[in-house]
Amino acid sequence: MIVEVVAVGTELLLGQIVNTNAAHLGERLAELGLDAHHQVVVGDNHDRMVQTIRTAMGRADAVIITGGLGPTQDDITREAICAATGRAMLFSEEHASELREFWRRLGREFPESNLCQAEYPEGAEQLANPRGTAPGLFLDHEGTMIFAVPGVPAELYQMLDEHVVPRLRQGTGSGEVLVSRVLRTWGYGESAVADLLDDLYHASLNPSMAFLASAGEVKVRLSAKAGSDEEARSMIEPVELEVRRRLGAAVFAVDDQILEQIILDELGRRGWTIGTAESLTAGMLATRLSLLPGSSEVFRGSIIPYATDLKLTMLGVPQDVIATHGVVSSETAMAMADGASKAMGVDVATALTGVAGPGVLEHPPGTVFVAVRTPMDNRSRLLKMPGDRERVRAYTTTTALQLTRLAIIGEWWKQSP
Repeated sequence: MIVEVVAVGTELLLGQIVNTNAAHLGERLAELGLDAHHQVVVGDNHDRMVQTIRTAMGRADAVIITGGLGPTQDDITREAICAATGRAMLFSEEHASELREFWRRLGREFPESNLCQAEYPEGAEQLANPRGTAPGLFLDHEGTMIFAVPGVPAELYQMLDEHVVPRLRQGTGSGEVLVSRVLRTWGYGESAVADLLDDLYHASLNPSMAFLASAGEVKVRLSAKAGSDEEARSMIEPVELEVRRRLGAAVFAVDDQILEQIILDELGRRGWTIGTAESLTAGMLATRLSLLPGSSEVFRGSIIPYATDLKLTMLGVPQDVIATHGVVSSETAMAMADGASKAMGVDVATALTGVAGPGVLEHPPGTVFVAVRTPMDNRSRLLKMPGDRERVRAYTTTTALQLTRLAIIGEWWKQSP
């Protein structure tokens, strides 16, 4: 199945808003094993929108239109769909009543302009939007599926999961469903993963295999078409088991699992707590660990000794360690982890020290040492991160989380020299 995405909004063309929806949709479609040959951005112009939608319908089996469903004068996606398909515009009294009730509960006067959100093309189904007032739309027009969803990311993502993806999966073939399993890996490059799985990749078209590299990780997508979800999953299972056997601890998550949640779960299972000492990242690691509900059960806090003297006083790093080995060193990182463990009374401590940008002459920018202490061991690792200051700090944070995960489960990495 070929799916085309049409993003509506002049603000996207002008760069006033970054089109993050495009990346999310592209990733989701790839995970589903669907083909996406084009992504188009069109401004809030009726004639150009109509032409863009017609072109998309002519070359795709499904079209996902994002944006232009709000109550203002430039929200004309509904009108453009009507014009592109030759359908009349209808009005939902039921949704109009829901809109009025929503405003009544807020204790505010109802703006009549919002009634345009109750309009929909003839033959279309209005899709519930739990996070907003503008419903989405689904229309099967002469065999082409047309979806219209709000451009607000939080609204789009939920509607994508609840309404769009299920219909796309049903439309992948007569009586067939498409099921995908995404194994998220870290530690191998994309080419290394491809080499390790080369024979599996060429062994079968169903289930199929694809590799997706992004944000320091490599995803292995397994997709199977079958008569039911259960049958498709049974086809994927033996291939997944073999991929896991070959990649081992490099597989850290499945589908939408979050790395931070995996770390917190592993700590919880062991009854361990964690804290961080962050000289380089100044709390970025702690922020990631504290975002999820329930994180306070295992995450105790962070010490940020950004200045050298604070490493001595806040963490109790011995003076001779810094004097002998320097602020940016394996020994200092391990002493920081040891100090954080004692200061916060945690079972696991992760420490970071390094150079994000010019300023420390004895080390080039991107030199980073990560140390992790657990009840089993204490090790450090030298990292050499590419990019500018922001990229070094961001990549270091993600890498430190991965090294922490491996240390917790006992899959230790080699100690740096």
